Amino acid sequence: MLHLALLTRLLTFLVLAVAHRVLPLFDASPRLAPRAGWLQPLVRWDTLHFQAIADNGYTFENQWAFLPGVPFLMRLLGFGATNNLLWLILLLAIGLDSTRTLYHLTRHHFPASPSLARLVCLLSLLPSSPATLYFAPYAEPFFTYLSYKGMLYAAKEFWLPATICFALASTFRSNGILLSGYLVWGLVVRPFLDRQTVSSFKVMYSLLLAACVVSPFAYHNYSAYRLFCLDKEPRPNWCHRVPPSIYTHVQSKYWNVGFMRYWEPAQIPNFILAAPPLILLFVFSTKHLLEGFVPRLRARFTSSNAPPLTSDRVHPFAALSITPHLIHTLVMCITLLFFSHTQIVLRLAAALPTLYWAAAWLLLREAESGRGKPWRWGRAWIWWSAVWGLVSIGLWAAFLPPA
Repeated sequence: MLHLALLTRLLTFLVLAVAHRVLPLFDASPRLAPRAGWLQPLVRWDTLHFQAIADNGYTFENQWAFLPGVPFLMRLLGFGATNNLLWLILLLAIGLDSTRTLYHLTRHHFPASPSLARLVCLLSLLPSSPATLYFAPYAEPFFTYLSYKGMLYAAKEFWLPATICFALASTFRSNGILLSGYLVWGLVVRPFLDRQTVSSFKVMYSLLLAACVVSPFAYHNYSAYRLFCLDKEPRPNWCHRVPPSIYTHVQSKYWNVGFMRYWEPAQIPNFILAAPPLILLFVFSTKHLLEGFVPRLRARFTSSNAPPLTSDRVHPFAALSITPHLIHTLVMCITLLFFSHTQIVLRLAAALPTLYWAAAWLLLREAESGRGKPWRWGRAWIWWSAVWGLVSIGLWAAFLPPA
């Protein structure tokens, strides 16, 4: 499996390099990037912001929309230095370990089916944004890797390593703060659903660990508050808000992020592009919650027993252990659909193992439906993933949206 994962990444880089040579740039900005060298095919979109922050720090207000994880690594590894292979070596290493971690995470939640774990890993080799996930100086490869590692630690109840991984993930993406929910679930919610006594110590401990996960994002905003709001008159409007978050301010001001702001006729193509992963994640999440979680929750507050999770009335992916993943997925999908640039799900969904569990569920449903039945969605997903993956590499090389 790891050999195949390495091969797909090398092929992706080869296709990207060829596309960079063949396709004209829509915008010449990448050619102006200093010290890009032979890594220039990787310098697109947010990479330009990350590189500017790595070189000069946060010098403009809009740069505070980007968390410091990627710029720190770019400085540390000397991204773009002549003949520097450290960046590609690092990305290959965490990419391979991400595949391995996804395999073990799937085996943990579905221990009776090693073949399912292999299928999930194979599906993960067809991401919808291979350029950003495999090689580019973007938050996605690091966030995905740290999310998987933290999820696996949390599933095994290794709370401190899980907290460290989730906190590090929060230095790359703001939605890393949602990963704290896995700690609260494991320490408080899951024991509660199992009718165990939940001590006040566990509640406080879970909140303390959750605070550690949130702290990098909080410190990022606090640093901006000290810079823009203390001992300065007049102070920016966002300084007077509660909480005073520069991140939400610049996202709203420069990227028009907010409730229903993206719902414009001009954005219909982006909604269409985002539809396949969003629909799959919505369907899989709601099906699990309605057939697996809700009966268990209802049984917790009544004298009735929840239906056995192996019964015919629930689908094979209704195991309660994956419920926090599905809640997390549903929250992310709602946020992306109503509050964000919806098409970024194409690169964020890789950090959700539920995407590949859902794709495996489609394929297994198709296999179980028998010959001649109308279940074709699993194969349609594979074709869409492969075709769109190649198209997205070309769009990335030509500096065309979506990114």
